[in-house]
Amino acid sequence: MNYRKYLPVILAVALAALPLRAQEPTRIGTTAANFLEIGYGTAGSAMGDACVSLANDLTALYWNPAGLAEMRKNQALFVYQPWIAGIKTSFAGVGFDLHSYGSLSFGFTSVNYGDMKVTTMAMQEGTGELFSANDLAFSLAYARKLTNWFAFGGAGKYVRSSIWHTDASAMAIDLGVIINTYFFSPNGRREQGLNIGMSISNYGSRMRYDGIDLINPIDILTDENGNFSDVPGRFHLSEWELPLIFRLGVSLTPLYSDHHELILSCDAIHPNNNNESINLGAQYALTSPGFGRLFLRGGYKALFMDHSEFGPTFGAGVEMFTLYNTGVKIDYAWRDIGMLGNVNTFGVMVMF
Repeated sequence: MNYRKYLPVILAVALAALPLRAQEPTRIGTTAANFLEIGYGTAGSAMGDACVSLANDLTALYWNPAGLAEMRKNQALFVYQPWIAGIKTSFAGVGFDLHSYGSLSFGFTSVNYGDMKVTTMAMQEGTGELFSANDLAFSLAYARKLTNWFAFGGAGKYVRSSIWHTDASAMAIDLGVIINTYFFSPNGRREQGLNIGMSISNYGSRMRYDGIDLINPIDILTDENGNFSDVPGRFHLSEWELPLIFRLGVSLTPLYSDHHELILSCDAIHPNNNNESINLGAQYALTSPGFGRLFLRGGYKALFMDHSEFGPTFGAGVEMFTLYNTGVKIDYAWRDIGMLGNVNTFGVMVMF
């Protein structure tokens, strides 16, 4: 087997990993639309978000759009994720296998912060009014395998955030690649060999909030009479970048047979608003002929991140085969977020 043709790829990955050294974060709290960092794939969340090199279904729309090229059926996905402090998040998507032309997918992410009381300095217990805040993102992605060992994908994204009568929007792109190799394959096949994945998420324009809530009356000369008092004035807010995330990861299959499969994965994360970290994950799959597959997953998120509240993750799932080449996949994930509590995620995927 000729491994020399992979040396340029391995060298490129090694060079790309050089900037991923730990350093003191200097930009914490300097990005907008941070809901884009949460993670919206139940299986990947159960594996500590270590998913950039092995996402091969519709959840790749979030982790790495190149993984969408591995879809062999049309898929529809819904993920419900109650977040901290009563925040509710969800993700829905649909993907189409275009066979030799690649795959085309659509996704929608929604975050609802619930209703809150309107307060003023004079009425700190509330005015009797309620306001709400919402975030959303629409994605359109395309992916294709150029060869049997290299896949690429890209997604365009529209991001919008609103707080009562004030809102902001931005456009962004996600790009990714996945490389399949024979290295460490237990059966000599590329499908169970070492996978290398890279992606960059949320590269786009900045967000600036604007709306009628920023209009306030201003008395230009408070110590003089006869001037134009209570002139409508508008606060001009600063622009904020989106949470740019660079992921570089590997995964391998040390155990593989007709009924058993074990996958180990590791991702290095380089965000623009925090220091670097490592995500670790594992997945065991038990295949039952005529029924489907059972999955057990575990991982650890944000290893080596300074002052991180993230920690261990666990999850399980079942994939059931049905008639006419269709199927249903149900997944559950549990995540520990330290002093903020635990988060449960539920996902349902239909393959048709």
